[in-house]
Amino acid sequence: MNRELRREIIIDNYENPTNKMKISDEQIEKDNFIKINTNSESCIDNVDLYVKFVDNVITDLYFDGEACAISTSATSIMIKMFLGKTIDDAIIVINNYYNMIEEKNYDENILEELNAYIDISKQPNRKKCATLPFNALLKAIDIYKKNAR
Repeated sequence: MNRELRREIIIDNYENPTNKMKISDEQIEKDNFIKINTNSESCIDNVDLYVKFVDNVITDLYFDGEACAISTSATSIMIKMFLGKTIDDAIIVINNYYNMIEEKNYDENILEELNAYIDISKQPNRKKCATLPFNALLKAIDIYKKNAR
């Protein structure tokens, strides 16, 4: 993926984010959403992630809040990729994504549009922005698994 395409993917997902909307407290309770707030002390990022799981599958995924272009676009791409995926499949993608960010071995074929963040490792202060939504999703997965026992 060339640099221009990576930039285009990030900008498009920032300007037209997938499933950006607030979920009411009533809907959270009624539909069994898990709400995770994630923020950054070094950036404007303050995002609520709303996740619904059914039988270990991510069936609904939304976000709301204010965030920089990297965090917003990463959240948008994550949502597109993970809707309808099992928790196990999501974790495989997340681990490969973290490996890419940390310049370790990863499978670029499963990252799809997330490959747009390959150069984030050159900007250490932006790593947190690029991983914020994934950290939130992992927290939601932990909560879901604990409640499923």
